[in-house]
Amino acid sequence: MEKMRKAIWRFVFSHTMLTIVLLVIQIMLLFVSFYWLTDYAPYVITVCTLLGAVLVIHIINSDENPAFQLVWMILFCAFPVLGAALYLLIKLDLGTVGVKNKLVKQEKETENFIIESPYVLNALKQQDPHFINLAYYMKHIGHATTYRNSQVKYYPLGDDKFVDMLEDLKQAEKYIFLEYFIIEEGQVWNQILDILKEKVRKGVEVRVMYDGMCSLSLLPFRYPKKLTAMGIKARQFAPIKPLLSTSQNNRDHRKILIIDGKVAYTGGVNLADEYMNQKVRFGHWKDTAIRIEGDAVLGFLVLFLQMWDVGRFGKKENYEKFITAVSREQADKNSLGFVIPYGDGPHRKASVAETVYMDILHQAVRYVHIMTPYLIIDNEMMEALCFAANRGVDVKLILPHIPDKKILFWIAHTYYPALIRAGVQIYEYTPGFVHAKSFVSDDERAVVGTVNLDYRSFYLHFECGAYIYQNPVVRDVEKDYQETLGKCQLITLAEYNKISWMTKVLGRVFRLFAPLM
Repeated sequence: MEKMRKAIWRFVFSHTMLTIVLLVIQIMLLFVSFYWLTDYAPYVITVCTLLGAVLVIHIINSDENPAFQLVWMILFCAFPVLGAALYLLIKLDLGTVGVKNKLVKQEKETENFIIESPYVLNALKQQDPHFINLAYYMKHIGHATTYRNSQVKYYPLGDDKFVDMLEDLKQAEKYIFLEYFIIEEGQVWNQILDILKEKVRKGVEVRVMYDGMCSLSLLPFRYPKKLTAMGIKARQFAPIKPLLSTSQNNRDHRKILIIDGKVAYTGGVNLADEYMNQKVRFGHWKDTAIRIEGDAVLGFLVLFLQMWDVGRFGKKENYEKFITAVSREQADKNSLGFVIPYGDGPHRKASVAETVYMDILHQAVRYVHIMTPYLIIDNEMMEALCFAANRGVDVKLILPHIPDKKILFWIAHTYYPALIRAGVQIYEYTPGFVHAKSFVSDDERAVVGTVNLDYRSFYLHFECGAYIYQNPVVRDVEKDYQETLGKCQLITLAEYNKISWMTKVLGRVFRLFAPLM
């Protein structure tokens, strides 16, 4: 009882509670302001009508995704004043415009660090024309370089990644960089932190960056200061502040670990106990990750340094200090194939992450096998999935059977009937929750990273991934997919029809606002 009382006391006086209280106060003041404006209703209605008309014309003529246009139209019709105010708040983007502009600038300034080597360019010319075109797109639109001479190891579970990750951390000699969406105190993080503290004592530079959402419930708001006291350079990305701001909407969803510029990890696995199945929340946690050695590590190193540099406030990162010269004259190693490390985020007009997925669907000849925790997609992705299935490609989706967020689970089910009728096979992972984000196709192409099949990953979050082509690890990804299918339930139309009518209705209602979720 005493322990519970202290926990409640800490929560009441925590930064999380302060944030909630101040946000509620701001919302109440907003509604009070609207109520006060009712005395001037005729003038307010006239102004809002004119403003709404202007915004509607603007939205129709914008190059925004039609799904977002539709949502805003619905909000304008249902809540003219609130809808217009919300649209202006988000589109003016006062909360994150500085971050986005700085990232765009950094991508241009760091292009010289990720120039494709002559031997890679020569190897590209010998591949199929489409891959050459994709590499060109990734370079000029995604600011991502194609690498060879890169060994990739695939982990079918976070449990497997954790073992190798600890060993690699122990071998660090120069620096350790971590960028994760979630870090939570527990068995996993405590083991990692013990190694980081030991490495700092030996002169290794350690940097830790995590998303500010962690401060709401997983870590104390001043946790970076605690890490700094240990000799670790620490930073929150976009700390949660008790203000109505668009900065709360664009999160750093990446998971990157870099050690000495020699080894890089990415995938869906965060640094918390449930991701390694050391704590059970939604049944068995199915996640995936990859470990990269060789030239492609450079791509992830630059991604990390760019994001770290965003919060330096006037200071510039010394990229040369960490980016060591990599030999560009090595023999062509066909057995290693190609790897394209890439990042994406709301600072770009083009959704590189979604384009990569759609490109795989369009180029597939035999199969495309997908794992994703969420299925909240726009019409373009829906058409790509259906088109691939309609032309005879074996398209399979593995989704969770036990959801972590019920509303998103309900929305995902609304896509099932159309996909199933088009020939897409949908499976649910019956032991628990799938958090993996992977595509694999034709034993040639695979993507493993942080990008979900949803609007947030495609348009709102900062994400990363590795596009892998003609590398032996692609077969490992497919092997794991086939083994996972054995633990899944095929969802047919008959199975879908067993879902309660209330769940179906709620899913369809919430789907109207899916682009904003």
